[in-house]
Formats: sequence, structure tokens, C-alpha cells
Amino acid sequence: MAKQGVAVFVIAEQDEIGIEPVSMQLIGKARQLVDYLDSNLGVVLLGNGLSNNAQKLIEAGADKVYLGDAEILMPFQSELYTEIIVKLMTKSRPQILLLGSTFLGRELAPLIASRLETGLTAHCTQLEINSEGILEQSIPAYGGMITIVCPEKRPQMATVANGVFANPMLDPSRSGEIISIEVPDNFPFRVQTLEIVKEKSEGVSLDSANVIVAGGAGAADQEGWLQISELADVCNAGLGSTRPAVDAGWTELDTMIGQSGKMVSPDLYIGVGLSGELQHMVGIVGAKVMIAINNDAKAPVFEQVDYGVVEDCRVFVPALVEKLRNIKNSDGGGTNVN
Repeated sequence: MAKQGVAVFVIAEQDEIGIEPVSMQLIGKARQLVDYLDSNLGVVLLGNGLSNNAQKLIEAGADKVYLGDAEILMPFQSELYTEIIVKLMTKSRPQILLLGSTFLGRELAPLIASRLETGLTAHCTQLEINSEGILEQSIPAYGGMITIVCPEKRPQMATVANGVFANPMLDPSRSGEIISIEVPDNFPFRVQTLEIVKEKSEGVSLDSANVIVAGGAGAADQEGWLQISELADVCNAGLGSTRPAVDAGWTELDTMIGQSGKMVSPDLYIGVGLSGELQHMVGIVGAKVMIAINNDAKAPVFEQVDYGVVEDCRVFVPALVEKLRNIKNSDGGGTNVN
């Protein structure tokens, strides 16, 4: 018997390269959820010039791809996107709606939730359906993990950051349905995006870094932070941070790793002057080797890493940087911690 309806929707995103990785990861997870519910998975993709990506969404696990393809949808228009998605959700009445914790998803999700008068859980790290068919949405909070449920309102909405779930295996043999969404030619915008300018990041991107050096409150001041930045530079590593470092003004928000920041999966993670709070550590997904430097031997971070150095980072890091530079110089600049 054919499955009826669409129980789970994913709002997918694409950039100039292709489908955003977090969208593919959400489709993989949603496929697991929808199989448990014995229903169909719908994926919504809005923008311009989308036809080449529709089949890829099906290969990742979508049963139905809803395409809104029009020039008016580029760049991202929060009001128009909300209007189209709310109309589709009202008609389809799904159980679950998932979005990525991207700049688009973080703006779009609360707008949709408000219009649909339902709940929304942000920055989830785990999604499971319980025995009553309710989506359990887990997030780090209050020094541990808590589970949030939305037992009455529908759809149950959640956002998830890139890297939390694995990329799905693509199946070119999968078949699905591609459905065109009607996009209004004229829309009464109150606020309209004219242009999106992407800031050029300096150094190694956290999203692709094999090695990441992350600093926390233990840096103490801007001078201490610069020492951590030097370590990242000599290691050819991405520079990450915790919330206290951002709040202190030592670094930018886009360096923050954790629940409210980026999810990373490096081969080597070096945590400097940070305590190991859950809100940060949940952002380190599947690191192969983890090292911590902290002057407090009882810091929680030492329980979560492979190797630990009990030392004041303001003493140890400059010495380590000097040692690594000497090794590089003696090797003709060819030595790399990668």
C-alpha cells in the first residue's frame, strides 16, 4: 500500500555551489524519522535556477520535492519565503518541520512558527520519535542535556546546525516526485533584501579545517587571545572560540563553536584556556584527537579529551608556538601538524 501524506518536511537551501551540506544532513535524518512514521518525506527548495538540484534531493531521501523557482526569490526574501512555506504547511499538515541553523534558517524558523502558532526548538543536537509518536528534541542546557517536546501543536519544528548529523548516502536509483510551487509575481514586501554580501573570512575556515585551535576565557585579555591566534596560525589551523571570548570582544561571533555557534569535525582539536562547558563541547562532532590546555587540573574539559596539559596557557602557548616555529624553520617550512 502506498504511503499517504507527508509527515516530515525539510526546508532545504542552496548556494552558488549547490545544496547546503546541512540540508543534505537534515534529509538523511528526516528519512529515518519518516520511515519510523511510515510516511513520506517532503523537501522544500526556494530560489532561482533550482532544477539541477531537485534530483539530488531525491537521491538523498526525499519522496517529494517542492520547488519554488523564480527570480523574485533571489536573494532570500524572508517575508515571501514565510508566506509560501506557511501556505504549503497549512495545506499539507505535516507532523514535523526541520530547518538548518543557518542565517536563513535562524530568521525563517521563528517567522514560520509564529504564523503556524506552534513550538520551535533551536540548535538541536538529537532528534528521536518516542513511543507516543512525539518528536523528542534534545539540546544542551543547564549543564546537561534536556529534551523538549511539543505534544499538541503541529508541526513540531526544530533547527539543527551543520555537522550534527551525518551526510546521507546518495542513491541514484531512487525515484520521487517534483512539484512546482506557485510563486506570486508581485508581493507586497514590507521589508525586501536587495543584496547579500558575504564577508571574506581570514585564515582557515572552521567548516573545512583539519586542525582547530579554540580559545576560551582563560586567555584573560586581548594579548592572551593573540597568543592563541598565533598557535592557530603556526598550526595552519582554524581559530575557534567559546562564548566568553566573543562576549569579551577578543574575536568575532563567527568563530564561536558550540550550541549557538558552529559544529566542527576536525582531525585534531586543541582547546586552550576553556573549561569544557557542554554548550561548547557539543559543537565538536567526531574529532579524532582532542587536546586541552588549562591550569585547573579539575576542569571538566580534561574528562572529555584524549590528552591534557595542566599549565597556564599564557605561559605554555608562547613556548609551544616558539617550539613549533623552530621545527618548521629547521625543516625548511615544510612541517605541518596536519
